[in-house]
Amino acid sequence: MASHRRPKPAGRARVSILTAAAATAVALSSQSGAHADPAPTKDQVKAQVDALNEQAEVKTEEFNAAVEKEQNLQKQVSQIQDQVARQQAQVSTIQGSLGEIAAEQYRTGGIPQTVQLMLSASPDSFLNQAGAMNQVGSSQADVLKAFKDEQGKLDQQKHEAEQKLAELDATTKRLKADKEEVQAKIAKATALLESLSQKERDELAAAEAKAAAEAKAKATAAAPSTERASRDSARTDVAVNVPAGTHAAAAIAAAQSKLGSPYSYGAAGPSSFDCSGLMKWAYAQAGVSLPRTSQDQRGAGTNVGTNIANAQPGDLIIYKSDASHVALYVGNGQVIHAPHTGAVVRYESATMASINAIVRP
Repeated sequence: MASHRRPKPAGRARVSILTAAAATAVALSSQSGAHADPAPTKDQVKAQVDALNEQAEVKTEEFNAAVEKEQNLQKQVSQIQDQVARQQAQVSTIQGSLGEIAAEQYRTGGIPQTVQLMLSASPDSFLNQAGAMNQVGSSQADVLKAFKDEQGKLDQQKHEAEQKLAELDATTKRLKADKEEVQAKIAKATALLESLSQKERDELAAAEAKAAAEAKAKATAAAPSTERASRDSARTDVAVNVPAGTHAAAAIAAAQSKLGSPYSYGAAGPSSFDCSGLMKWAYAQAGVSLPRTSQDQRGAGTNVGTNIANAQPGDLIIYKSDASHVALYVGNGQVIHAPHTGAVVRYESATMASINAIVRP
């Protein structure tokens, strides 16, 4: 008969090991939960969004520069192609002349001149013709030289056109990459903001609105103000201390008329703007042509340094070490600018960031 034996109870050592393993698992589990990254606070999200907006603005100015370069290259390519077409017509005309000369030589050059003289019924007439033939030979050389010169010009122009087309293609690809990078940064910033509660988003928006209102109040403190119709009927425009009829006064008035307009990267008006687009548009209304990017606008006038005390209404204030932001000085330590995606054209303190240059167009 088979013997029935009870299973041996687990030894104390084994129980201890299993208990310790279970305890460790529970501890690790709870530790993992305890160390999970907490959701970022409102201030942390704002800091990240601000950083992304700054990065996007840098890429936006690079995007603007690429757009301008692409447009200039397209004009250059068009001009060169026109030159090539005209040069080709010139070469074709000379080729026609060479063809006629070749045909004439074929018709007459087969019989040596001495034989033609022997066969000629009028030797005197032939000798006169022979003199003319020598002159034709000299003329042929001139035509051939002209052909070589014109053909050389044509080849050079074709080569230049090929180079410009290659440069245009590279610029277009860079433009696409810059646009995608800006869009990615904006999308990331938007996602961060959307991760906040509605209450937190409202608080951030209220803080921005308060800052803009305080900047406007400071700008109006030293000068009378007037009410003007706008999309925001409560807005008060700043009457700056600048002579009427000047380019500066006209540019400021134009910028003030766009307060509340949305920021949009790559936009230069009339309904939305990025930072340099607003400057270009405002000064265009004053009859002054500015370059498209903030970096180029840095060299679009007299540089009066970096001390805000030297600024006059109408000056361009260039910010950051890479000159990636620009605003319009309106007096009393305030500027009008297009800040970043999600914001609108507004007043702000002129010392909101490090000043790279103050430029008087």
